[in-house]
Amino acid sequence: MVVPEPGLPTAVTIHEVGPRDGLQNESAVVPTEVKAEFIRRLVDAGHRTVEATSFVPAKWVPQLGDAEELFGSLSDLLPDVDLPVLVPNERGLDRALALGARHIAVFASATETFAQRNLNRSLDGALDMFSPVVTRATGDGVRVRGYLSMCFGDPWEGPVDVAQVVDVGVRLVEMGCWQLSLGDTIGVATPGQVTALIDAFGQAGVGVDKLAVHFHDTYGQALANTLAALRHGVTTVDASTGGLGGCPYAKSATGNLATEDLVWMLSGLGIDTGVDLGRLVATSTWLADHLGRPSPSRTVRALAGER
Repeated sequence: MVVPEPGLPTAVTIHEVGPRDGLQNESAVVPTEVKAEFIRRLVDAGHRTVEATSFVPAKWVPQLGDAEELFGSLSDLLPDVDLPVLVPNERGLDRALALGARHIAVFASATETFAQRNLNRSLDGALDMFSPVVTRATGDGVRVRGYLSMCFGDPWEGPVDVAQVVDVGVRLVEMGCWQLSLGDTIGVATPGQVTALIDAFGQAGVGVDKLAVHFHDTYGQALANTLAALRHGVTTVDASTGGLGGCPYAKSATGNLATEDLVWMLSGLGIDTGVDLGRLVATSTWLADHLGRPSPSRTVRALAGER
């Protein structure tokens, strides 16, 4: 039953991160042809933004060591489908641009400890590394998304001060990032924290038109946190088909918000996503067979059981 809630957006863009953020956390390397088929099935289900891969050194994330081969095999989807890719530095940017990427992302941290563990650099050092990447990319007409991790809690530093998150986020926006994805990397956020952070960014001059949210479901709060963000005007939500994901550098991080769970909620609110839930569930069960385990998404389990 569709029952809209007054004041919510009429449409939401789902930034699908399963092929990159989801599969990078798998213990075994998924074959390139399976990844490519996964992405094509997501597009067939209606997705128009699918984060394809990451141009990081294979020794860092071996699960994504086939970035060139994978992205090259998807060239026929461009430009109708937006295929963002993660790049850590100028070398990664070179690799992405050589294959025709027109949307990249950099991955920053709101905390010092995670910056050191994720990028082996200080927080300021990481931003210094990203600056020429963003400058070159934007100068070439390439959109740059800024991921900001550990926005609500850090496994080493504990709760993260809102002002600290806003300071780093504003620096990324001023650097040239067209969108800022606020990440609850270890899944500890609650709705009050979400609204407080969004309000703080607004007070700092970064409106909801520049913000996206990225929740992990460690404590079962991802959908509640998403609804809080929607009520404050956010219209881009990161999600991972099947709830795949985590973070290889933060062991307490569990899976991302499952795209199917998100689509079920948004559909019930009358919010358009352009995604066909039946096809998405079919894609999830197909991938679960390849991974050798059932999807953690409650919506997938419910609908697959009905079938």
